[in-house]
Amino acid sequence: MAPTSPVFQSDCDQKIMSQHPTDAPSAASRGTLTTANGNPVDNNQTSMTAGSFGPVVLQDFHLIDKLAHFDRERIPERVVHAKGAGAHGCFEVTKDISHLTCAKFLNRVGKRTPIFTRFSTVGGELGSADTARDPRGFSVKFYTEEGNWDMVGNNTPIFFIRDPIKFPDFIHTQKRHPQTHLPDATMMWDFWSLVPESLHQVTILMSDRGIPDGYRHMHGYSSHTLKLVKADGSFHYVKWHFRTEQGVKNILPEEAARLAGVDPNYATRDLFSAIERGEHPAWKVYIQVFTEEEALKYRFNPFDVTKVVSQKDFPLHEVGRMVLNRNPENYFAEVEQAAFCPSHMVPGIAPSPDRMLQGRLFSYADTHRHRLGANYHQIPINRPINGANNHQRDGAMAINGNGGSAPNYEPNSFGGPAQNNLAGQTHAANFAVRGDVARHTYELTDDDFVQVGALYNLFDNEQKSRLATTIASTLSQTPVFIQKRQLKHFHRADRDYGRRVEAALKAAGSKI
Repeated sequence: MAPTSPVFQSDCDQKIMSQHPTDAPSAASRGTLTTANGNPVDNNQTSMTAGSFGPVVLQDFHLIDKLAHFDRERIPERVVHAKGAGAHGCFEVTKDISHLTCAKFLNRVGKRTPIFTRFSTVGGELGSADTARDPRGFSVKFYTEEGNWDMVGNNTPIFFIRDPIKFPDFIHTQKRHPQTHLPDATMMWDFWSLVPESLHQVTILMSDRGIPDGYRHMHGYSSHTLKLVKADGSFHYVKWHFRTEQGVKNILPEEAARLAGVDPNYATRDLFSAIERGEHPAWKVYIQVFTEEEALKYRFNPFDVTKVVSQKDFPLHEVGRMVLNRNPENYFAEVEQAAFCPSHMVPGIAPSPDRMLQGRLFSYADTHRHRLGANYHQIPINRPINGANNHQRDGAMAINGNGGSAPNYEPNSFGGPAQNNLAGQTHAANFAVRGDVARHTYELTDDDFVQVGALYNLFDNEQKSRLATTIASTLSQTPVFIQKRQLKHFHRADRDYGRRVEAALKAAGSKI
């Protein structure tokens, strides 16, 4: 078949561009957004929380309605993180933090816990290239003596949005256009320009850090703030850091494009081959630690996942070391069916009021129930080593004996598991909430741009130029009004940042 001619390609590009309006529609023409049962939505940007710093409340039907529908949009492939690789290994405690938590797998130096780790790209499908410009998932399942703890993070310490009600919309912009079924720069930049909190993560994504060189050469982060809880219920907030011992390496766009053509499974192959050779990748594990009072007084909201908590303010404390030393025997059984959930916690580890985390506590388990079935936790890769002992029965693929003849309710008079009444050791960790239950909005302030500017000024001159060029390569494909709106955010973060992107847009043929 003859290659596509430049004229034909140009005509196709013009047709795709014509799917988008040349200007934003008026407010009067948009109609009223509703829930699935037709209720008008008053706020589609903010989840309902108990006070400004409080957790998300279950009564927020609009949030649950959006997330539950979103979790069921793709079958059987994961909605996000579809393409990935995994390996078995071990976590060993190297520093004592038993004064911070009652978690038994952290209670002494030298203690080892078996783990399974899965790395992934976020937006692409199963057949997508490993070298896509995309954040990377970094999830670790700890098979502890008290059940599984899933550390479900990314290779960046932040994320694009800070409220879970926006998550379905954000991911839609990273997928395919509903008419053309093609990736669409206008959807992506339209959303980002309307949600300026995304600029911090966008800057990382579009920079030289945006394409890791495989999975072995990247750090991992919990991103969210979590809690470490003691037996008496007192707690500290923490952020988890997994720092690669292989050294951080990234790939520039030209090499990433070449690899996508000759070896689209580059990262998967690299991880598997290294372990087969006996070159077992390892990460040092650290935490940042701060008190509830320090969290409330900190300049930035530590529960806003679009912000970092400075290591100058709260330095890293070593916890342990993670080593991956065994490849899966069967990809589908172990990697594809592995189900990681932020809500899978153990005594001594608990969630924070981070809104995105609160949404994920529901969404991930709900997705696995849809994708793998109600009994996904019975699949061997997901099964806790201490076993599960409860009254859950029936459902598709119940393969553990289904409780036999034992009662399937509690309390009962005939035996079976019962609560242990050790309230202080539950991973809920009691804490006070302040304020009214309402949709507490985040006000856009300079704080949403100051960390972006600081990050930008860590780059050298060549890195800044490549960043601007990378941004312009896709932003220039969007309507001019979106380009102008996004440029304001770059200028607000740093004037030089804005000037470079504007110049790169003009060089790419933009008429701004």
